[in-house]
Amino acid sequence: MTVAYKHEPFTDFTDLENKKAFEEALMLLQTALDKEYPLIIGGDRITTEEKIVSINPSNKNEVIGTVSKANQDLAEKAMQAAVSTFETWKKWEPEARANILFRAAAIIRRRRHEFSAYLVKEAGKPWKEADADTAEAIDFLEFYARQMVKLKDGVPVNSRAGEINKFNYIPLGVGVIISPFNFPLAIMAGTTVAAIVAGNTVLLKPSNTTPVVAAKFVEVMEEAGLPAGVLNYIPGSGAEVGDYLVDHPKTRFVSFTGSREVGSIFMSARRKFTLAKSG
Repeated sequence: MTVAYKHEPFTDFTDLENKKAFEEALMLLQTALDKEYPLIIGGDRITTEEKIVSINPSNKNEVIGTVSKANQDLAEKAMQAAVSTFETWKKWEPEARANILFRAAAIIRRRRHEFSAYLVKEAGKPWKEADADTAEAIDFLEFYARQMVKLKDGVPVNSRAGEINKFNYIPLGVGVIISPFNFPLAIMAGTTVAAIVAGNTVLLKPSNTTPVVAAKFVEVMEEAGLPAGVLNYIPGSGAEVGDYLVDHPKTRFVSFTGSREVGSIFMSARRKFTLAKSG
């Protein structure tokens, strides 16, 4: 029997126990600030000289973390790792891929206030919005895992006499995820795991203003059992790394959340690439 999933409930901060628990999470986070986070490419942790410094937008003197910054050479290294890993990841059973998302959802649920505290500090979100962002990330993990199990055998289509018609979903390849600053956990996580659970490998370039939240999420996916090379963490310049990957011949799809102007540039670049390839 399939049990319907209920949306992750929001935290009631009028409850004094919840308020106290979140205050404790914020205090504990103070001891974890100003750490360094490497790139993660094919499971390898790579530290670069050039860094992205994440600052608390409400306190410019408080450093949330320092993140290694990818360049085009490292973006290419990540692409090759993702291309290679795709050949094995696409063959995993859909239920096994979904189970990794279920485990990740459980981990974030246990560490919910910790992730919300990072959102307060790095994205400047009020408590309620940070809590909702975290809840939505959990919902995305649960939803896409359940959708994969539901759609793993395709969907029924009509067949006429003498025909056998089938409709199945297949993994595409390497996807580039360019996530925004305003929902740095929910949208970043949702777009990433939707691609991963379907059997694709991913290059994740989070917003340069909220890269630490993304780094913590990648750690959760590793803890949940995601194989090395499926999710590659490569924060960097949009003009250098983002444009390079969007134009890359091995990029099968791009998931982008941001301005209409930049989205139009990406669409134009992909259209030109497709026409050049077909012509």
